Amino acid sequence: MSESGKVVCVTGASGYIASWLVKILLQHGYTVKASVRDLSDPKKTKHLVSLDGAKERLQLFKANLLEEGSFDSLVYGCDGVFHTASPVAFTANDPQAELIEPALKGTLNVLRSCAKSPSLKRVILTSSMASVVFNGKALTPDVVVDETWLSDPVFCEKSKLWYMLSKTLAEEAAWKFAKENGIDLVSLNPGFVIGPLLQPTLNFSVELLRNHIIEAKFPNINYRYVDVRDVALAHIQAFEVPSASGRYCLVGHVVHISDALNTLRQFYPNSSIPDQCGDDKPLVQGYQVSKEKVKSLGVNYTPLEVTLKDTVESLKEKGFLKL
Repeated sequence: MSESGKVVCVTGASGYIASWLVKILLQHGYTVKASVRDLSDPKKTKHLVSLDGAKERLQLFKANLLEEGSFDSLVYGCDGVFHTASPVAFTANDPQAELIEPALKGTLNVLRSCAKSPSLKRVILTSSMASVVFNGKALTPDVVVDETWLSDPVFCEKSKLWYMLSKTLAEEAAWKFAKENGIDLVSLNPGFVIGPLLQPTLNFSVELLRNHIIEAKFPNINYRYVDVRDVALAHIQAFEVPSASGRYCLVGHVVHISDALNTLRQFYPNSSIPDQCGDDKPLVQGYQVSKEKVKSLGVNYTPLEVTLKDTVESLKEKGFLKL
């Protein structure tokens, strides 16, 4: 499939999902205008400029999420905008400054730039399951989470779930702004994204999986895993499929971390991957995330064992893990 001649913008292009998104957009023939925070930092740019097609069709721009107007030149003349830039951390000394402001103000700054661009067809927002499931409802085996679920900002704040709050407020604000300004917005809500790394640094979600592999015991926790390559493709489908609208949950597999580690132990039988839980309670039961709506985008999830093995091989190759 070739989309030669189409120009799109990717914010936060050096990030984990965004790097894969840029790679596949270039493969599909798009011209990509991409923002990074620091053009002089090779850790943020080198892996992007070395992608196939980058020399001919990738332009890098410096832009700051908190600076209104800094995305104007980036967005102007684009057919589509993929807004992926947002800080990811589960702890913060100053949640307002470190997480909430960049997520909320950054999203609105990008959308204000979008509202000024007459060529723009659609905006794809990288949101998160963090803005879907954190509302106090119990996640039991009979529960099916879908796109109608919304995280509750009050619940997130009371529970000090600052990252979840930042994603919830940013997505809420995006829908309100898009409606008021006639922007065709589609929101993608991926779960815990894992898979091979393109960037030279460890991102939050892959680092957490790596930590579970090397620690003595595993926590009693379920994960909503999804392959980074599936997430990147879903972004492009959300832009290209005319009927795409609203929100899309992107979760390939809800599994207990023990099951993920058991799968990896089969690939690496001589490793010291933990096989004991950190507490003596019964293992937390799983639940389901609906795959119905995302089927309309033509997304087929990568088998979990493929994603897990590819993640570990990538970690080993980049020197982040020895097994």
